[in-house]
Amino acid sequence: MTPPWLTLRQGTAPLVVSLPHTGTEIPAEIEAGLVSPWLARKDADWFVDRLYGFAADLDATIVRTAVSRTVIDVNRDPSGASLYPGQATTELCPTTTFDGEALYRDGQAPEAGRRRATWFDPYHAALQAEIARLRRMHPRIVLYDAHSIRSEIPRLFPGLLPHFNIGTNGGASCDPGLQAGIEAICDATGLSWVSNGRFRGGYITRAYGRPGDGVHAVQMELACRAYLAEPVGPVGPGTWPPAYDPAYAAPVAAALARVLSACLAFGARAP
Repeated sequence: MTPPWLTLRQGTAPLVVSLPHTGTEIPAEIEAGLVSPWLARKDADWFVDRLYGFAADLDATIVRTAVSRTVIDVNRDPSGASLYPGQATTELCPTTTFDGEALYRDGQAPEAGRRRATWFDPYHAALQAEIARLRRMHPRIVLYDAHSIRSEIPRLFPGLLPHFNIGTNGGASCDPGLQAGIEAICDATGLSWVSNGRFRGGYITRAYGRPGDGVHAVQMELACRAYLAEPVGPVGPGTWPPAYDPAYAAPVAAALARVLSACLAFGARAP
């Protein structure tokens, strides 16, 4: 049975959309040990589930957790190995924000084992089951991992992040033709984009992207200013997150609809 915090929409198209960081729910017993509920939700991928609301109309399969990444980050390697050795990042159970601010009160460090069993493992079991189900229906499918992040976080990257950040683990997680098609759509918007720059794809992209087995994985990390009226620079409870404005987000939402349509077209073609 699907747990109440996990949303699973089963489609028949050769596309899985993963939404691992849009959740903001934090159990009361965990929140009690946090420095600040606002800090604990600061690094959510705000409103990305709303931005991709059109995905259901494409008959995509959608997997989403409502649980905050502060509880456990389902896009991190469960072994604890860093996805970006030598660069600042956050852990499987984050202890700091992206800006380096402590999340937990003294003596309240997270215990990863129970959290992994409760939230991480069921999320990945759902992903694995949906990938297997769709592969039985299609000779190849696309796993699209949808994310966003504030445009300026000096601890993680210098300057302003490009609007579109495409991650394919250096080209290893998907066919080069699919990557090129997504790049062309981003380029046509006139906004900035990069492939395999600061963000090359997280654990989901790297673990499941197996082009030789018919599973092509892509991560899209959006700079928040692409779809939100983002106050670039340091933020506080009074300025973050900004309200979601569908009209402001519409141009990028339209581009993302073209991206997912390209993923569908790629999946529908015989390999």
